[in-house]
Amino acid sequence: MTGFVPDLAAAVPAPADLGRVHLIAIGGAGMSAVARLLLAAGLTVSGSDAKDSPTLSALAAAGARVFVGHSADRLDGVDTVVVSSAIRTDNPELVAARERGLRILHRSQALASLGSGRHVVAVAGANGKSTTTSMIVAALVAAGRDPSFASGAEIPQLGTNAAIGTGPDLVVEADESDGSFVVYAPDVAIVTNVQADHLDYYGDLAGVERAYRRFVDSAPDGGLLVVCADDRGSRELGEYARGTSRRVRTYGAREDADVRLTSADPTDVGGRAELSVGARRHELVLQVPGRHNLENAAGAFTVLTEACGLTPEAALGGLASFSGAARRFESHGEPFGVRVIDDYAHNAPKVTAAVRTGREMADRRGGRLLVIFQPHLYSRTRDFAQEFAAALEPADEIVLLAVYPAREDPIEGVSSNLISDRMSERGPGRSVVVEPDFEAAVQHVAAVARPGDVVMTIGAGDVTSLAPRLADALAHRAGEAGEAS
Repeated sequence: MTGFVPDLAAAVPAPADLGRVHLIAIGGAGMSAVARLLLAAGLTVSGSDAKDSPTLSALAAAGARVFVGHSADRLDGVDTVVVSSAIRTDNPELVAARERGLRILHRSQALASLGSGRHVVAVAGANGKSTTTSMIVAALVAAGRDPSFASGAEIPQLGTNAAIGTGPDLVVEADESDGSFVVYAPDVAIVTNVQADHLDYYGDLAGVERAYRRFVDSAPDGGLLVVCADDRGSRELGEYARGTSRRVRTYGAREDADVRLTSADPTDVGGRAELSVGARRHELVLQVPGRHNLENAAGAFTVLTEACGLTPEAALGGLASFSGAARRFESHGEPFGVRVIDDYAHNAPKVTAAVRTGREMADRRGGRLLVIFQPHLYSRTRDFAQEFAAALEPADEIVLLAVYPAREDPIEGVSSNLISDRMSERGPGRSVVVEPDFEAAVQHVAAVARPGDVVMTIGAGDVTSLAPRLADALAHRAGEAGEAS
């Protein structure tokens, strides 16, 4: 059964025309952000999800009427239904919405409706969207701009992933997975990278590249496009945009970048770098680790200073205050002397960046890197098994969970063994275990971890539940060791 296919050419209605809004799968990261914004805009909001979660409780506390489970009677009195492309066409609420002739919007269209009259900043790219979005938002808040925003990850220092502010800016994470990012018509767009992903939708890299060009074309004349000079796809998109009526600014480590990142020095707890803008030099200081985050911050700095009216000093101060985005190299403590990290990485470049950062951290500690990885989507596992094997190679111990299906049905012959087999082909030097049982995976890693090691749980599915369980198991080991001594 296929997923919902939105009419992205349809006119985006004004918020006042939406009436009572019901969101199917309201508990998801993107849908919950839209729900919070609609509530903040004064609309009556309801929603359903397949299972209960803290997100549903938080939305109920904010004023939404939430349901666990999907049923046609959830739509009584509803005017507009909001869905994502992951919603299957046989979902009883979507079926009922069509039968009743209700307005059906993709979540991006509902979010775009809230951009009317605001200065819209859209953050796109295969990797780094949530972090870069969160960095921009945190800096604007620190500067007193009170932005509206919708991010795919909670911003812990703000306690939410979405809000309506009194300032002029609306900052949105523009998801490219289903082509729906073309509806935002942003005044400012930043593209962190353009890479082969979501091939179940686009087919090949050429399809991805065409979608990003449509994203550029959706911006108004004179709009600003900020691209990463270090990524080939993003750089080529900038060249395309220069042939249109849009302005282009670049950032990155390349010598020809408009905002050049040099002297990058990541640490376990953050990092420093120098940003060169013409003859001016600025010191960038972050609380979040990883070379990729220094690059994300360079992109955020470019947007903040070139398009949002912040001085370099205000932008740098705001970036220095940023404490991270949920599930983006998020620490779960250091029980038994083992650093436990959870990360949302789910495509090969993201996994590469996360594992590289974990490897650097483990090397500085004189320890090993242990990874529990949950592949996300059968199609992605099939298409990129070799790339995942290469991304995981720097780890010393790797536990592969079963594929998290998300919106997909199983594909014959596709499992985590595809990655394990590719790793075997790359030669010895690491331990690779395929273990679909969560508890067995936790106990295995907790048993072999040693003080100084770094343990990472990686993936976009429910693997995130293992990080606190690992921390508890390691704390138990520490207690037993203390009793034995």
